[in-house]
Amino acid sequence: MSDTRARTRDRALPPVAVEDKPAWTPLKIVIWAVIAILGGLGWTMLAIVRGETVNAIWFVFAAVATYLIFYRFYSKYIERLIVRPDDRRATPAEYKSDGKDYVPTDRRVLFGHHFAAIAGAGPLTGPVLAAQMGYLPGTIWIIVGVVLAGAVQDYLVMFFSMRRGGRSLGQMAKDELGRFGGAAAILATLLIMIIITAILALVVVNALGDSPWGVFSVSMTIPIALFMGAYLRWIRPGRIAEVSLIGFVLLMVAIVAGQYVGASEWGQAIFGLDRTAIAWGIIIYGFIAAVLPVWMLLAPRDYLSTFMKIGVIVLLAVAILFVRPEIDVPAFSIFAGGETGPVWPGSLFPFLFVTIACGALSGFHALISSGTTPKMVEKEKQTRFLGYGGMLMESFVAIMALVAAISIDQGLYYAMNSSAAATGGTVEGAVAFVNSLGLTGVNVTPEQLTGAATSVGEESVISRTGGAPTLAFGLANILHQWLGGASWMAFWYHFAIMFEALFILTAVDAGTRVARFMLQDSIGNIIPRFKDTSWRVGAWVCTAIMVAGWGAVLLMGVTDPLGGINTLFPLFGISNQLLAAIALAIVMVIIARRRTFKGLWVVAVPLAFVTVVTFTGSWLKIFSSTPAVGYWANHVKFRDGIADGSYVDFAPGADDAAKLAAAEATVRNTAVQGTLSIVFLLLAAIVIAVAIIQVVKAFRATEVIDNEDPAVPSRRFAPAGLIATAEERALVKEWDALPAEQQPARGH
Repeated sequence: MSDTRARTRDRALPPVAVEDKPAWTPLKIVIWAVIAILGGLGWTMLAIVRGETVNAIWFVFAAVATYLIFYRFYSKYIERLIVRPDDRRATPAEYKSDGKDYVPTDRRVLFGHHFAAIAGAGPLTGPVLAAQMGYLPGTIWIIVGVVLAGAVQDYLVMFFSMRRGGRSLGQMAKDELGRFGGAAAILATLLIMIIITAILALVVVNALGDSPWGVFSVSMTIPIALFMGAYLRWIRPGRIAEVSLIGFVLLMVAIVAGQYVGASEWGQAIFGLDRTAIAWGIIIYGFIAAVLPVWMLLAPRDYLSTFMKIGVIVLLAVAILFVRPEIDVPAFSIFAGGETGPVWPGSLFPFLFVTIACGALSGFHALISSGTTPKMVEKEKQTRFLGYGGMLMESFVAIMALVAAISIDQGLYYAMNSSAAATGGTVEGAVAFVNSLGLTGVNVTPEQLTGAATSVGEESVISRTGGAPTLAFGLANILHQWLGGASWMAFWYHFAIMFEALFILTAVDAGTRVARFMLQDSIGNIIPRFKDTSWRVGAWVCTAIMVAGWGAVLLMGVTDPLGGINTLFPLFGISNQLLAAIALAIVMVIIARRRTFKGLWVVAVPLAFVTVVTFTGSWLKIFSSTPAVGYWANHVKFRDGIADGSYVDFAPGADDAAKLAAAEATVRNTAVQGTLSIVFLLLAAIVIAVAIIQVVKAFRATEVIDNEDPAVPSRRFAPAGLIATAEERALVKEWDALPAEQQPARGH
């Protein structure tokens, strides 16, 4: 065979690596030229031509072409310049394999797990809320932000964590930044992780509350995943396509059956749970999922949910190509220049960039990329496909969510997303409020709003805030025009609600497991035994602590009279982006200490941007004198309102008692928000300052400092990307031909 293939030290085994030497052919040149032309045309229509309406297909062309070009060229540039993977080295999944957390996993199953874990509430709800500013700011940030920042962060954090034995982000910070900077990073990541996981769980609770259909269908994914895990472990090992088909069929049965179960009396009695009961169910599930072996529940369930996630988004993209809906939302809305928009308060800069976090750049992803995934990667070269490619897929979800939101009538959008305090929660109040906004071409009628509710089988769609109902309505609005007609509008709406809940819940279970790894690493600095992730006592104790943390915040949000999502989502956005700044700062130090200075700009540019964005946003949320924007300004307004009795004029509620409870909750919650914002900002500032000092020291030094684990020769092979090359397929056949006792074990 070719000398581009590297063998193991055991000459009885086939080669373990294939060098990537792609050859340019005339056909490839033509294909990439066509992709570039379509992408350029899409961007021209969106950003330059911009007529009174714009066709939704240009969003698809601009996004997909940009993703393909940057994945093929920019991520390869990063791989050659900075990463330099070596498939002759064993990954932690191979040399630390324990059958629980360190488990070599097929790249396709692992992509499903990783994508499901990172793709939570953010790419669904953030773009929907950001549509308030018009379609263009969000589109640019989602697409440009992901290729230059979000995917870069995910890829590099995953690779460097893998090279360090799957260490958590906090432990990597301690190794690279020293005791002081590392302690600040560890404390920040643990606190932010609690907030993020609680928000993800809260969105699930809001979507599934009093929805027997959704609760049944989502619950059924657990036994289906357990069956898939057992099937691949013991019944038919390695039969990925086979179990994928079985899992997909079972998932579709669960979704369809949920409609009938939810309509039955016994189904409503068993699965018609209130929000508090669902919250406790998620807390218990999060604990169990985090302590079970990863192959048993977490990986197959995430892989299973990925079918639905990617399937629905691709279905929506195809429907857009057929339906070709015309978007009449302006490129920049009248709220882009102010800070008192009806959906969320704040100016376009910096708050758009924290409202849309997941889908463009998300610190939560750095925790997953240094949590479960690097402990399951089979070969080093797969990190580009998993890290960079997985983030591009999430960005596409965000673009489709944005298109779904802006495809519905503008008046309906604002009626659904404006608070109950603004609309009064009634059709008449919503009509009066929306028509008073001064939107060009918008004249909402009561018949329009009641008709919209009837079309999706709901009593009302007024003030259904949080983004999820709007996204569901947008999905149903497009899909019913392609499949099923008007009679299917209600089905597609409830299908989308259930899809969103399933989509987000997978980030909760993975997030809990990652939080456990982080806490074990942190305590392990004092009690070394905790660093052993296979030690069950340590795993159970740390899982219980982290679940108790985010569970308490979740229950606070569920019982909040103002609605927990309104209280916590702004804090979620800013803290998530502060965490991204921390992750990029740590990666920048690693690159500098490896003396790969030519690639430093790849990380320094997005780090500088997100630092300016998040520090400006934090400063405004802390110090703004506008109550709708500033935490402490709002705190003082409601505190003084309680003292002088004026709260009855502005606190939401049906009567004085409800108004007082809401005002007291606002005082308490804004104090928590404001305090945490100060803490997060200070911790992030410490980490970034220490990181800059370390980079300067690296420039002045002459030696290479690298905290990687010692290299261990690999004894297995797997293709690098989704589709294996001809040489990779030939090598896979050689490995498949080995006797059973020489076959490398996999956890899937």
